[in-house]
Amino acid sequence: MAKMKLYYAPSSPYARKVRVLAIEAGLDKKIDMVNVALTPVAPNADVDKHNPIGKIPALSTKNMDLFDSPVICEYLDSQHKGRKLFPRKGRERWMALRQQAMADGLLDAALLARYESFLRPEEKRWPDWSKGQMKKIDGVLDQLEAESKVLKGKPTIGTISIGCALGYLDFRFGSHDWRAKRPKLAKWFAAFSKMPSMKATVPPPA
Repeated sequence: MAKMKLYYAPSSPYARKVRVLAIEAGLDKKIDMVNVALTPVAPNADVDKHNPIGKIPALSTKNMDLFDSPVICEYLDSQHKGRKLFPRKGRERWMALRQQAMADGLLDAALLARYESFLRPEEKRWPDWSKGQMKKIDGVLDQLEAESKVLKGKPTIGTISIGCALGYLDFRFGSHDWRAKRPKLAKWFAAFSKMPSMKATVPPPA
């Protein structure tokens, strides 16, 4: 297999999801990691060449460019012969995909709240917008607490996505004590965070 190139940023939770899955799939040594810097108002020309949307992660392969973390992760999971991180069929598959959707929805809200408070000029910020995004985040967290039993077991795309989403909350929303009312989820995340793939991809100090 020709070496692939992954355009990423160490702080990106979506890119972290791809990196964790690559390690779990044993593909990390077959991917060149290209660290790039960009924001919605400061695009990166190299990323634009591989993703018309201009976002990371973006994966360059021998035959095509792929973008959006669910697509990249599913492609990588098709490129190895080990245990699949995307379950093949049945309830397990749909549960993993549902978990990924919840985690990505949490991250979408978190990124919007982050941009509102960090990138938007202070005089143009909209507090109610940020509150609305945090409500979405808390809704997902409450659902995950209620479903914490099904998070146990070997990692899947669902639990990898959730782990990276919770890690992003710790990274960018440290003052939002999500653990206080969700002890089961906190306990699960503490154990999940000890996986070598999660330790290897922790974002640098903010």
